[in-house]
Amino acid sequence: MSAAGTQVIPPRRGAGFRLAAGQLLTVIDPEGRQVADLLAYNAADVREVISSGRTLDYAETIRLTTGHLLYSNRSRPMLEIVEDSVGRHDFLLTPCSYDTFHHFYPDLPPHRGCFGNLAEALAPFGVEEDAIPVAFNCFMNVPVDGTTGRLEVLPPTSVAGDRIVLRARMDLVIGLTACSAPASNGGSFKPIHYRIDDPS
Repeated sequence: MSAAGTQVIPPRRGAGFRLAAGQLLTVIDPEGRQVADLLAYNAADVREVISSGRTLDYAETIRLTTGHLLYSNRSRPMLEIVEDSVGRHDFLLTPCSYDTFHHFYPDLPPHRGCFGNLAEALAPFGVEEDAIPVAFNCFMNVPVDGTTGRLEVLPPTSVAGDRIVLRARMDLVIGLTACSAPASNGGSFKPIHYRIDDPS
């Protein structure tokens, strides 16, 4: 049963919302090759936040997909991936920001990026800028060279309609964006859709 219809995040924007324990969050790439940065906080205490380090440590892989849990900084499961039509996401790189644009895109107009969009979307829930960690970057394609360890940002492999579905393991505040970095999205900026469904 759907708790709300499909919601649209316009290109280079973000949203913040609550997700109750047991509810399903479906993040959809409606046009293909578009990244969505996702953050999760404990709704009862936003000092508990999704943790790349804990998650990758416990999963023993950087290839997170169906069946994996996303953990908090207190080592508690926050989200469980229950469906994934892409199988390639990133949990290494931080949300893009003004500083990112100055560093990687000095010839382009700077943009506040996902960091600024997340900060705005999460402020009503008491989340401050310094509490924004590495996001789970849905659909982001960041291969790692097995010999040198070098990271590369390539266009997503997602096609129109691809999705990832996550089940909340506690009451959460979610931040979600349609990413603003050119390299992450194949050079163009597109919307992200999401839907919240109650457990059946």
